[in-house]
Amino acid sequence: MIWYTGSYPLFLRCVVASYIFSTKMTRQRLRHYGSLLFLSINHLGRTFPGDICSEENQIVSSYAAKLGSEVEQDYTNHQFLGPEGNVDVELIDKSTNTYSLRFPTAGWYLWSATGLGFVVRDAVTVTIAFGSWSQHLALDLQHHEQWLAAGPLFAVTAEPEEAVAEIHLPHFISLQGEVDVSWFLVAHFKDEGMVLEQPSRVEPFYAVLDNPSFSLMGILLRIARGTRLSIPITSNTLLYFHPHPEDIKFHLYLVPSDALLTKMIDDEEERFCGVRLQTSPPVEPLTFGAHYIVSNSAHLEIIPTELKLSYRSPGEIQPFSKFYAGQMKEPIQLEITEKRHEILVWKTVVKPVDIQLGAAPSPPAFSGAAFVRENHRQLQARIGDLKGVLDDLQDNEVLSENEKELVEQAKTRQSKTDALLSMVEKKGDRALELLFRSLSERDPYLVSYLRQQSL
Repeated sequence: MIWYTGSYPLFLRCVVASYIFSTKMTRQRLRHYGSLLFLSINHLGRTFPGDICSEENQIVSSYAAKLGSEVEQDYTNHQFLGPEGNVDVELIDKSTNTYSLRFPTAGWYLWSATGLGFVVRDAVTVTIAFGSWSQHLALDLQHHEQWLAAGPLFAVTAEPEEAVAEIHLPHFISLQGEVDVSWFLVAHFKDEGMVLEQPSRVEPFYAVLDNPSFSLMGILLRIARGTRLSIPITSNTLLYFHPHPEDIKFHLYLVPSDALLTKMIDDEEERFCGVRLQTSPPVEPLTFGAHYIVSNSAHLEIIPTELKLSYRSPGEIQPFSKFYAGQMKEPIQLEITEKRHEILVWKTVVKPVDIQLGAAPSPPAFSGAAFVRENHRQLQARIGDLKGVLDDLQDNEVLSENEKELVEQAKTRQSKTDALLSMVEKKGDRALELLFRSLSERDPYLVSYLRQQSL
């Protein structure tokens, strides 16, 4: 472990003065993963090597197979998915945002709205609170070592502590490209200072601590001095509209995939009667610290047109682009382009029907087949345990031996997954449902993440 015992000045929160619209309307809420913050720490010593399971390997432990159909049952912010069904999370202290729950039996549990997971040996009671990196790490420390706070900060306790075999701490760093897993460390904040611990292993969506000790803890990414790399991160776009009879207003955010940050933005927008529109996140990882240009097909004035992909803790004013669309009688296409290389990274279309107010119809029953079709590009880029999925589909007689071999003969991972998805889609809804079931068992973190985006 590495110790840092410097001071951690408190973060002064900005308060936004607001005028609350009196008009009643439908409000939409979304939640999903983590946070990202660029930090500097002095004289912290060396980093450690870590283990990594590549995105082709299975994302979770063998306990995940027991979840199966449970993954598709609940995506609220107040339940863990478990081997015997959902486990309710109780808010026990609203002022400190502290939750409590009891895992009734051994198994693997996932809080899908945050990405926090546990593997437990026996029944155990857990309390969870959320912390702010800015309250525990000073931003004005000397730029001697470069850091990214790569996931949310959790204050966790367990009773009995030895009942917890693993804790899975979510992170938002894409493991593609030049990212070295030896940069990943778990930061513990204790009375004596900050303790840095090497994770037992690093997976595409989370890092694992075996037989953990508990504290205020989260994932930090340490980049060696002098290293100049583009750090790829999982990101999200949040689009809200503010209805007005004469001039509809839109707010567009580009942020790291952070459930707590998303919830804070949702809450703040809701105070101003903002309604969130359903949009997909960028398919490919984006670059932390890069600048992105926002544009639209209707030549409406956007202020500002440029957004920097960075992190500001919940409680700070979050940057966004704003534009007005009048009475909006025609569709508007929105695009985000990476400024330096002029690469289109995201686009969506907003139609007048999307912003019509009134009673919304009941959502249709969930369809695994529709999920696979709607997320073809995301799945093509992110399916982890491809070999296991192929085995499942062959066992369920969705794929023949020859078809399985055709997929395996493709040259790249993405071409293999694209071939698989195209092949299964041609076989109809039953085949797609079986594919979704396999993905739910083998990549529950991925399925959870994508379902959060489509709420």
